[in-house]
Amino acid sequence: MRETTSSVFGKIVSALTVLMALAWLFPVYWIAATAFKSETQTISVPPSLFPSPPTLDAFTYVIQNSPIFRWYLNTVIVSVVVTFCSILFSLMCGFAISRLEFKGKSLVYGLLLIGFMLPFSAMAIPLFMFMNKLNFVNNYAGVILPQIAAPLSVVVFKQFFDQVPRDFADAARIDGASELRILFSIYLPLNWSIAWALAIVTFIATWNNFFWPFIVTNSTNMLTIPVGMTQVQSAYGIAFAKTSAIAVLASLPTAAAYLMFQKRVTQGVMAAAGLK
Repeated sequence: MRETTSSVFGKIVSALTVLMALAWLFPVYWIAATAFKSETQTISVPPSLFPSPPTLDAFTYVIQNSPIFRWYLNTVIVSVVVTFCSILFSLMCGFAISRLEFKGKSLVYGLLLIGFMLPFSAMAIPLFMFMNKLNFVNNYAGVILPQIAAPLSVVVFKQFFDQVPRDFADAARIDGASELRILFSIYLPLNWSIAWALAIVTFIATWNNFFWPFIVTNSTNMLTIPVGMTQVQSAYGIAFAKTSAIAVLASLPTAAAYLMFQKRVTQGVMAAAGLK
């Protein structure tokens, strides 16, 4: 009886999982299918599930009539710099809070936790005013600097450094190693999976970030891909096929990054959950 109940429960869970996966995949499919339709097909009633016939007109229009490659370059620069600096600074900050003793340590950690709980939108106005005073509006510095701060990454690194035995660091200090040498030669190799997972998640989040680049940029050549998507229109207003085409083009790098490093992301998540 127990085996039968367990079997039925397993089938129900499997069915719900499949339904959830389909509910998530259908919008992705719809955007991809719309990108290969003509604009006339996108507004046909009833809507067609398949492009008939498939066409690359939307992709051709986007490439020829928008600075998409400039937007790609902007997004790559911003995402790579933010990811590198965010992980580096979070790593060092987490190590300092976990292993070093200094005045105000508890206060700093408390402020980090507060920063983790505050939504970015609540800080957007003062951040924009600060960037404006520094003359960083509509340039790479203004887009990049506010995104480098990552309290969550600091907390994650701090928690993992707390679990590393202090004997490792003490032995290194006896041999004359500096704190930076201890961090990068001992602690970081022990936490590579977490660093990789956070780096990939940070890269994808920065690539897809719309809110802050939209606020701090005001010229077409400084837009990132998510913001640039809103600029692709036709003479008749919103062009669904063209918007879907640029959405497909915008998602390709992040999808490729995840497919290439999904094993490391999984390892990092499992490590964060305390699983072996």
